[in-house]
Amino acid sequence: MTAFTALSADFLGYGNDLSGREKLALSEIRSYLESSVQPIVNDYWERAEFPQGIVKPLAELGVFSFGRSFTPFENSALFRGLVTLELARIDASVATFNGVTNGLAAGSIDILGSEEQKAGWLPGLASGDIVGSFGLTEPESGSDAARGLRTTAERHGDTWVLNGAKRWIGNATWADIVIVWARDVSDDKVKGFVVPTSTPGFSATKIEGKYSLRIVQNADITLNNVVIPDSHHLDNANSFADTNRVLQATRLDVAWSAVGNALGAYEKTVAYAQSRQQFGKPIASFQLIQELLVQSLTSITTSLAVVARVSALNEQGIHDDVQSSMAKRVAASEARKVVAWCREILGGNGIVLSHDVIRHFADAESIYSYEGTDQVNALIIGRHITGIQAFV
Repeated sequence: MTAFTALSADFLGYGNDLSGREKLALSEIRSYLESSVQPIVNDYWERAEFPQGIVKPLAELGVFSFGRSFTPFENSALFRGLVTLELARIDASVATFNGVTNGLAAGSIDILGSEEQKAGWLPGLASGDIVGSFGLTEPESGSDAARGLRTTAERHGDTWVLNGAKRWIGNATWADIVIVWARDVSDDKVKGFVVPTSTPGFSATKIEGKYSLRIVQNADITLNNVVIPDSHHLDNANSFADTNRVLQATRLDVAWSAVGNALGAYEKTVAYAQSRQQFGKPIASFQLIQELLVQSLTSITTSLAVVARVSALNEQGIHDDVQSSMAKRVAASEARKVVAWCREILGGNGIVLSHDVIRHFADAESIYSYEGTDQVNALIIGRHITGIQAFV
């Protein structure tokens, strides 16, 4: 049994608000990540490969079950957020993998599927026997996915035929299923489909030369007359508003990832500053270094306060997409500042992978962009403030 210890960067002690069972589960997850993932993650990051061997152990720890109807025990929104933070603290790509297979893929089925569809796919996703992916973004549409989505779905009796292309689809090169969003040619509505990657006409090609979230296997997907049964059309996924229900839930997870990524860089930097000697003493004794560390901890604490509060509102059923947008915007932008300050403290060593900080630095760029860019989230919040739609 692993005793629970609050992270030193959890300055306001949110971890202490967890139940005893949640503390135990979080400690076990942290122990596995520190002992089995931290030692290998830089090698996989440099090779741009995913350590597939970690999936089953994470599943056995319940990581892919928390928040589902078959969760191993009742857990709070704070606990689920802190699990994401712990994943990103070690590596943001691992947190992103969880966000895709458990948040976006399983979340789509959990939120929008029928009871039969949930029973058919969710247990396998929770156990790690099925890896999920989420196909929304397209080569010519990102932030304008609602209007710019070009992938089509055409019904033929008891089957659907899908045609189109997707881009930046995480896990897609080795996933078992992809939630594909396509426009129904009969009514022009965006609908969601569970597409097994073994289906004829489906292909996924890894995007090479990616220097952020390198471990995540992002792909270009082509759908060429992909035929699936009507039972693979998610019963309650019949408009982009339904798609947004999933994105609203997962945007908050991305905010937690941003905090965890920043926190990971900060922890490595504090340890470095305490051990690195210059002018005959540790650089942690210099005022300018301490100021940067204080700025970093302040940003992490601010972000953690926002995402914890929005998670609490979510649990009470009184939160909306504006609050998720605020949480993601704050956490991602503050994380960007933190990783830059941390890299600055390490000097030349800040760009050496073995010190970890450059990995967090690079990964912060992806977190800043996906699940709603800074500017798009600003427009969502601005619309709430003014009542005026400012999207082009």
